[in-house]
Amino acid sequence: MKLISRRNFMKLATSGAIAISVTNKINAKSLLSNLNTPRGGSDPGPHNLLKDKENPDIINPPLTDKGTLPNLRFSFSDSHIRNESGGWTRQITQRELTVSKTISGVNMRLNAGGIRELHWHKEAEWAYMLYGNAQITAMDTNGKFFMDDIKTGDLWYFPPGIPHSIQGLIPDGCEFILAFDNGNFDEDSTFLLSDWFKHTPVDILSKNFKIPSENFNILPKIEEKYIFQGTKNKIKYNINKKYISKKKFSYKMSSKKAIKFKKGKIKIADTSNFKISKNISAALVELKKGAIRELHWHPNNDEWQYYITGKAKMGVFASSDTARTFDMQAGDVGYVPFAMGHYIENTSNETLKFLEIFKSSYYADISLKQWLSLTPEQLIQDHLNLNSNFKKSLNKEKTAII
Repeated sequence: MKLISRRNFMKLATSGAIAISVTNKINAKSLLSNLNTPRGGSDPGPHNLLKDKENPDIINPPLTDKGTLPNLRFSFSDSHIRNESGGWTRQITQRELTVSKTISGVNMRLNAGGIRELHWHKEAEWAYMLYGNAQITAMDTNGKFFMDDIKTGDLWYFPPGIPHSIQGLIPDGCEFILAFDNGNFDEDSTFLLSDWFKHTPVDILSKNFKIPSENFNILPKIEEKYIFQGTKNKIKYNINKKYISKKKFSYKMSSKKAIKFKKGKIKIADTSNFKISKNISAALVELKKGAIRELHWHPNNDEWQYYITGKAKMGVFASSDTARTFDMQAGDVGYVPFAMGHYIENTSNETLKFLEIFKSSYYADISLKQWLSLTPEQLIQDHLNLNSNFKKSLNKEKTAII
């Protein structure tokens, strides 16, 4: 075998570079050809036209989509509603959205005077008020009482095991979204006050509360109260100050300043400003028409989303040459598994508003743009073949909304 001299090697390298350049041009032409090549076909069989219109990126996915991902979207419009005398409720758990292991969600409406019965549960409860006004009550582990009025855009949080109630206020009650730190949580399996009384012998009730047993003859006979109609008048309660809890179970996010960008804004609620919310953190995101929630991922846990207004496109990168695009609209729940890269684009003519919720004490995200802006230029060129203009375009400050 002949040895390759330095001169011959340089000739080979030069010819190789020319070949690579030509190959890149051919590949580019081939890619353009593929983009213009008709794909798929008509759908003459039975189909749901309304669903097709709601999911254009499922029916005709972008060429960048590839591989298989679990369903990352479920609509509350497809959830069973439980109607009661004081309002209604519906839920999305891991039963409905299989991938949702960390968070389950409940959408509840309380009429004016409607009461979500005094109860407690094993999971932490985080809430965002979508509409109207409510009065919440709770007792902490030190036997101190909490009571507050909540309006649209405000939050509350009840740690696991803390007893509480919610009541819709005049003029038209309220509607809210609840998030629980367990994908298998079931709204129908909470510990209800009336249910416990019903399953406790009268003589035990008499001994416990130190009153004659006949006082319990008038207990409710119905199966359970759960969501029932109470008085429409706001409850006034002048409790002794020594019994008032120092813990704040509510957070007036509606009055808090947002982090503003040219194309939108974000409000964050975690233990840095809502100290009691140790199991759940969240961000309220608003995108103007055409804006995107930048390419990013979260290093702390899965992301559970609730869409409040507008329509969106969510692209998720799952590694291993796999990506999928989903279409979202108001009332939908979205889910992004831990550390998967994603973006969200406002595809509607109105402001897109949605919640990002995490089973975590803190909110955190990693910006792809910021990461690359701080990475040596040569490393980026070696990875992506992009010239210096790309590096110069990057901002070292995080721009969560673009």
